Amino acid sequence: MSEWECGVCGYIHKEGEAPEKCPVCEAPQKMFVEKKLEEQQGEVAGLSEAEDGLETDGAYDSEGSAEVAGNKEIKTWRCSISGYLHKGVAPPEKCPVCEATAEQFEEVEEAKEQEAVDSARRWRCSVCGHIHEGNEPPEKCPVCAAPSMMFVEIDGDGNELGEPAVEEIEDLAITAEKVVPETPLSFFDKIGNLVLKLHLHPITVHFPNGILPAAVVFLALAVYFKMELLENAAYVNFIFVLVMLPVVIFTGYCEWQKRYKGIKTAIFITKIICSIIVLAAVSVLVFWRLLDPQVLAAGSPNQLIYLGITGAALAAAGIAGHLGGKLVFGSRGN
Repeated sequence: MSEWECGVCGYIHKEGEAPEKCPVCEAPQKMFVEKKLEEQQGEVAGLSEAEDGLETDGAYDSEGSAEVAGNKEIKTWRCSISGYLHKGVAPPEKCPVCEATAEQFEEVEEAKEQEAVDSARRWRCSVCGHIHEGNEPPEKCPVCAAPSMMFVEIDGDGNELGEPAVEEIEDLAITAEKVVPETPLSFFDKIGNLVLKLHLHPITVHFPNGILPAAVVFLALAVYFKMELLENAAYVNFIFVLVMLPVVIFTGYCEWQKRYKGIKTAIFITKIICSIIVLAAVSVLVFWRLLDPQVLAAGSPNQLIYLGITGAALAAAGIAGHLGGKLVFGSRGN
C-alpha cells in the first residue's frame, strides 16, 4: 500500500492511488506526492553522493557506511509554493508539483519538525477549513475570525475527533440544520449548491473588480485631458459594473450561507458593507450623469464630488477583494 502526501496541507492518504481531491484542503489529485517514491529518490540521491565521495576520497567512515567523511549530508527541502518535500544534498532544479525553481525551496529541520507535528494536536475551523496545530484551538480563526468553539479536533488523516460546540451557535446566527435525506432541498439550497459547485461567485466577482479600476482611470484621464471619448467609455463601464453587481452580491450571499454557514464575524460583515458601498456609489455615478450629463464638465461645482464617489467605490471594492483573497488563500499560509 502506498502513502500519498498532500503537497498543500500535508494530509496523508493510504491507498493504492491518490484521491481525486484532498479531504482536508480540497487540493486536486496532482498536488499529491507518493511518499515511498519520494523516500526512494532521497536514498538514491544519497547513495549517488556517497559513491561520488568514495571515488574521490576512497575511504569509508568508521561504521562502514557508503558515506565518506566530509560528504554533505542528506537534507529535506520544502517548496515554498506547493509544500512539496524533497530529500537530497541540494534542492531539485524544479518542483515536480508546481515547477517552482530551486531558489524557492527552503531547508527543513526534519527531526524538529516531525517532533513538533507528532506532539501537536490539530484543529480544523468548521467555517473556512483552516488547520491549526497546538494543544488548544486559537481564540479565533486567523482566516475568517470564527471563535474557538467552531474548531474541531482532527487526526493525522483529517478525520474529525469531535464536533464543534453548539450551545452558542444561535448567537452567531448559524442555522446549520441537519437535512434528512428524504427531505427535498429548497429552491435556495439548490441554487446555493449550484453556486458552490460551479464557483460562480469568484467567477462573477472578477468582472466588476476588473472593469471598475479601468473605468476610474478612464474618468481621471477624461477630466485631465478633457476628452469626451474617455468620459463616455468610463460611463459605459460603470453601467456594466452596475449590471453585474446584483449577481455578484447574490452569489456571494449564497457562498456565505452555504460554505461559511452565515457566520457574522468582522471579515464577513466588512465584506457585506463594502459590497453595499460599491453598489450605492456606482448607482449614484450612473444615474447622476444620466440626469446631469455636464456633471464632469470643466468648471462644474460637482466635478470633485463625482470623482470622490468613484474613489470611494474603488476603495471599497479593493477592501472586499482583499478580504476575499484572505478567506481563499489565508489557510495555505502564503
